[in-house]
Amino acid sequence: MSDKELRTKSDKQSIDQFIHQVRKLPKTSGEQGRLIFALDATASRGATWDQACHLQSELFLATKDLGGLAIQLCYYRGFGEFKATGFVSKAGQLLNLMNGVSCLGGRTQISKVLTHARSETRAKAVKAVVFIGDCCEESVDELCHIAGELGMLKTPVFMFHEGADAHAKAVFQQVSKLSGGAYAPFDRNSPQALKDLMAAVAVYASGGAKALQNYSSGSSPEVKRLSQQIR
Repeated sequence: MSDKELRTKSDKQSIDQFIHQVRKLPKTSGEQGRLIFALDATASRGATWDQACHLQSELFLATKDLGGLAIQLCYYRGFGEFKATGFVSKAGQLLNLMNGVSCLGGRTQISKVLTHARSETRAKAVKAVVFIGDCCEESVDELCHIAGELGMLKTPVFMFHEGADAHAKAVFQQVSKLSGGAYAPFDRNSPQALKDLMAAVAVYASGGAKALQNYSSGSSPEVKRLSQQIR
């Protein structure tokens, strides 16, 4: 059997195991958890945006037995453009929103993502923020200050880092730690890792830390490392 066939078989087993694990989790009160799904939509992000579009349904699949999930899409691109949609509760709705966005060159605007998340969770609790990006061109002190406020509000930020930019790694790690979230690197050439990470945060947003711990026990090394960071 070829390496590709072995990987395909392994991926299918992981997905089957995950679905079985989630179905065994205790039911919640039925109230949907709210999650902000934020992406860098600057020019360098085109390929990963397309990948995220293909994988976004995992966020809903992972939580269908835990009361579900309401997701808001946020993104920045171009010259100071920042957008936040309404909250949606179906994969098709989120996919339509994402398909309506094209990536444009520009500087990072992570501070706008965090500031928006702070405003949203003050109005009504946001269980988690997922951010996917590859670099940071902003004041570290400002980002860390807002991240600390999110930590006080119990809205953890999960920073998924594409690539190997050392400065971005250091900043993303600080933001995730101060907010009570977690940092995880990934390679866009390995979509399974991103898929697992997205599903794990969805489980956390819908079912809490215990649900994430239960899920991670039978999941990938990336998810185990993620869950170990949650305080």
